[in-house]
Amino acid sequence: MVILLVKRGDENQFLYETDVEKEVDEVVKDITAIFNGRLKVTRICYEFEELWKHGTFLPPEMQGLNEDQIKELKLEDPWAKRCAPPNYEFCKDDMGRRCGLAPPANMQDVMKKASEDAKEFISKKHVDLRKCLTQKDVARALDELRGATKIVFPGGLPPHDPVRMELDNVEDLTGTHASTEVIDPTRACLWACGKKFISGNKLKDHLGKNNKTKVTVKITPNSEGAPGREPVMSEDERKQLMLHAYRKQEEWKKLEQDEDDSYLDSKWADGKDLKRQFHGLNNISWKPVLRK
Repeated sequence: MVILLVKRGDENQFLYETDVEKEVDEVVKDITAIFNGRLKVTRICYEFEELWKHGTFLPPEMQGLNEDQIKELKLEDPWAKRCAPPNYEFCKDDMGRRCGLAPPANMQDVMKKASEDAKEFISKKHVDLRKCLTQKDVARALDELRGATKIVFPGGLPPHDPVRMELDNVEDLTGTHASTEVIDPTRACLWACGKKFISGNKLKDHLGKNNKTKVTVKITPNSEGAPGREPVMSEDERKQLMLHAYRKQEEWKKLEQDEDDSYLDSKWADGKDLKRQFHGLNNISWKPVLRK
């Protein structure tokens, strides 16, 4: 099986296992689903933290208003008590986005554990561990989050709550940063070695017939054009090269300092010392003689 290291920009995302006989369209569709699924899990985990801290989302018309404004406009959240967790605790949301009816500490731990497990299922660490990711891993992470939500909020979540909308696949990301991260499956494409995988081809038309190989591919929407090529050397290799060059530079500095030729005045460096020994001319003291 061929292993594809999927990257977005210069950042590793996950490993994907496939076969060179697979259709390009099928592989692109599967990789895009995994890529977008990981983003969905990340978004839910972010909202999960707010959910266990401050309870469910307020209706859109109440968000951002203070208590006086809510009273003046005679607004009421019909979902707050209906969806509140058993034995809830009040924890005001300073952002004015949530109702403040938070689950008790033991139920918060259930949500925290589910969030940590979900992140682990789709973690980028799997690239270093050489573990390939599949849509089943993404589905497993979503099921973990969905199960924790049902345990802590048996009455369900309001239809406008971001967590429920994400789990029901009806989220609206228009105008958010997340909308720029998600890739439309109908416009997704893969690149390797600066060349685009052409729709209708098989992987072997671009990667060759060798199934026992590993290739780095980049996923992009068609509108972005060709991504940047992979660097000739990795970041670790570049650091090792710079370290080697620094060590060589220090060695040359030491050699330059050792070029002092004062050692030539030493006795052991005198080439005629042996000759003087044979003639008995060593250790002769020449002193001037004063004659009267």
